[in-house]
Amino acid sequence: MAAARWRGSRVLAAALVGTLACAGMAAPMPQARAASVIDDAGGTVTLARPAQRIVSLSPGITELLFGLGAGDRVVGVSDYSDTPPAARALPRVSRAQGIDLERIAALAPDLIVAWGSGYSPALLDALRQLGVPVYIHEPRTLESIATSIERLGALAGSDTAAPQAQRFRARLAALRERYAGRAPVRIFYQVWSKPIMTLSGKHVVSEVLRVCGGRNVFEDLAPLVATVDVESVLAARPQVIVSAEPGGVDAGALAPWRRYPQLPAVAAGALVTLDADEIDRATTRILDAAASLCEQVERARSATAAAR
Repeated sequence: MAAARWRGSRVLAAALVGTLACAGMAAPMPQARAASVIDDAGGTVTLARPAQRIVSLSPGITELLFGLGAGDRVVGVSDYSDTPPAARALPRVSRAQGIDLERIAALAPDLIVAWGSGYSPALLDALRQLGVPVYIHEPRTLESIATSIERLGALAGSDTAAPQAQRFRARLAALRERYAGRAPVRIFYQVWSKPIMTLSGKHVVSEVLRVCGGRNVFEDLAPLVATVDVESVLAARPQVIVSAEPGGVDAGALAPWRRYPQLPAVAAGALVTLDADEIDRATTRILDAAASLCEQVERARSATAAAR
């Protein structure tokens, strides 16, 4: 279960790869300018100059940093940091089992960017004890992904952060406008099958569902990630059931629901598998997943209308 989280984990829970990084070229050295930003935990992170040695503690963070042209200054990454391909050669300093604090210290970073809910508070405190600025990355909304791009760009001295964030916001606005006013569709998002786990309305994935005119049938649950039973799903009568797998390849996680033909989603054939790396990593690629999901939701919406 823990390892699956790192692969773009369904518990948590955009091709954002800069041209220079994709071409294998070093990005220009950023100008020496100070930066001070507020991270997603409300802490202030201040650097006297753009970060020169960055440790990234999630695959999504790594992807964002490379997209900002800072890939040549990333010195350590988490397991499953595989986008862009150049990230695969970097030292692994964290895995599902925890963080290698000694190895991080040996890399002499001047900035650590950590996935907030990916580690225990004790581990995050241990990182801070290294005496290195720690930025907590935890986007909970689609807008906050754009904000993260801007903040990380400021810390990395990136000149491309503002236009990247602007493009993300424009694409998001276009998706919202396209599906605004459509008939609501009930959606069950399955993040794990044994036990059955889902996400509440607090998770950014629920906002993706809303962009498509969907409604998370378990949006009112208190925890960010919750365990539910078969009976609860049957009672919610979802019109679409969604899961995510690496590469968007159906691995059979949703197959057990075919035993329940009374479910509207099963009757309509609306069992959807998204690309886990797109939907779970909170990068610009989440909008690729959103666009794909919206098309599937629209089909279910049309099927429902035709059956009336």
